[in-house]
Amino acid sequence: MALGTLAVCLAGTGALAACGSSSASGSERNGKVSITFMEAMSSGTLKTSLEHLTQQFEQANPNIKVNLDAVSDYGTLQTKETAAIAAGKPPTIGQAYEDWAATFANSKAIVPISNFATADDLSHLYDGVKKDLYLPGNQLYMWPFNKSVVITYYNQAMLQAKHLTAPTTWDQFATDAKAVAGNGTVGIAIDPGTSSGAGGGESLFEMIAGSYGTPVFGTDGSPQFNSPAAVQAMQYLVNLKNAGALAVGTNYPGETDLGAGKGLFDVSSVASYYYDQQAIGGKFPMGTAAAPAGPAGRTNALAGTNIVMFAKASSAEQKAAWTYMKFLSSASSQAYWAENSGYLPVTPDAMAQMTDFVAKNPYVKFAADDLSIAVGAPPYSWITKCQGDLAVAMQSALSGKQTAAAALADAQKQATADKSSSQ
Repeated sequence: MALGTLAVCLAGTGALAACGSSSASGSERNGKVSITFMEAMSSGTLKTSLEHLTQQFEQANPNIKVNLDAVSDYGTLQTKETAAIAAGKPPTIGQAYEDWAATFANSKAIVPISNFATADDLSHLYDGVKKDLYLPGNQLYMWPFNKSVVITYYNQAMLQAKHLTAPTTWDQFATDAKAVAGNGTVGIAIDPGTSSGAGGGESLFEMIAGSYGTPVFGTDGSPQFNSPAAVQAMQYLVNLKNAGALAVGTNYPGETDLGAGKGLFDVSSVASYYYDQQAIGGKFPMGTAAAPAGPAGRTNALAGTNIVMFAKASSAEQKAAWTYMKFLSSASSQAYWAENSGYLPVTPDAMAQMTDFVAKNPYVKFAADDLSIAVGAPPYSWITKCQGDLAVAMQSALSGKQTAAAALADAQKQATADKSSSQ
């Protein structure tokens, strides 16, 4: 590439898109390496926090320039990364969910992170976070970035008025939810989602099924939707609905009802803390608690993305990108990220630097502890589609169109077909 063209490519991510395959992922000139990070931290404190950390990194590593290529949402991000791969001009690194990474790896569009990470690097991560980085065959292809788990938010005043306590089990959760039901108030409102995209209610169902003893997906990604545990979990939600303690809605109905004083609980991501507080607006004190346990114990859903490294990048760009990725996962970076973004630190080493923050926000401690037991989505290309099948089953069972068992049996058939067509 001519030096004049290279200078244009270094001008910014907009120029990068117009350059050749090398410049699409980054560039090198006079010993300085430029890399591109395609991400969805495009607004609010997510944007400013990532920009702050990136500026810190560049100050400490003056020979590396990081271009943040932010897009509006994850759907757009997946589309843009996929298109960039097809055009032969992917970024150096990008955020990715587990199933995206599986698809990218199958087409050899990304490189194994095992080329860079050591056993010591991995030893600093929470167990659940570490397990989430691998693709089938125990292949390390991802590095952690923004991670969260589910916690319970609740209306303290409503709970105390009924002389109830924050639930530690799903049985107690149901008792509390039914106790407040009536006169326009529900225990919880959920959004199962649709066939085109599962909602938070589907994630809740997965958690309950796991706590009843059987995850809805096997270790090989096979759907297990009609297991006894899954049927029990679905019936649990149906019973709440029939008792008037559960409502079905859209667009974060748990947050909306909690904020309006019409819902006792919102079971949602720890990253929802700020939004639930905003919805409540100081009208009553908001309580937080760890996700309840089921008969088989406690489980939690690991949410958020990892970072993948694209294969088109040169060896110098990949080395620079790994330096940046390690910086983002360091204790100091993760402490800052957790305190400012709403996500959790991926390393327990960060907690020692968050003492004052945790004292003011005690939910962070029990939420971070759950990073050791939380389980991410299985890294298979069909998972998202199959979760949409579960959302359809939830809508059918909760509306009374089908029994819990019949709805899940139909979902199992559809998911099995979706899995086969994706292989």
